[in-house]
Amino acid sequence: MQFVHLHNHTHYSLLDGAATVQSLVNAAAANNMPAVAITDHGVLFGAIEFYKRSLKAGIKPIIGCEAYIVTKGSRFDKKVDTNRLSKGEGRGIYNHIVLLAKNAVGYKNLIRLVTIGHTEGFYFKPRIDLEVLERYNEGIIATSACPAGIIGEQLINGNYNL
Repeated sequence: MQFVHLHNHTHYSLLDGAATVQSLVNAAAANNMPAVAITDHGVLFGAIEFYKRSLKAGIKPIIGCEAYIVTKGSRFDKKVDTNRLSKGEGRGIYNHIVLLAKNAVGYKNLIRLVTIGHTEGFYFKPRIDLEVLERYNEGIIATSACPAGIIGEQLINGNYNL
């Protein structure tokens, strides 16, 4: 049975990732993984380096991003939702979602989403929202991310009727 990591942060996830792109690719190769993903927080800074190093090592690169997504309101909102914050729901302004490019169209849409997050949605973090994700979803696979993700946060807070 083969295993592929689909949620990895590199040193391009500032203050959150310790692995370099090269060490991630080396670890995947050492463990005979056919593929590996990069999902840095809110950025695609390492995508080109990751793509080239993965191909050179004979590993399929899966380019992605752990995006910050606003689920209540809009990416344009610039205030903290104190109601969500008081319930222990993150900062009350976003959740995490892992977005993986399935193909070239998905990669281009991922670039669009990350750019919009920085140019339109930036408030502490580069945020997108459901409206823009719906507009640029072609070729993208979304996963639930981590405990700070859309689904994880609900489960942590006892909201099982999603």
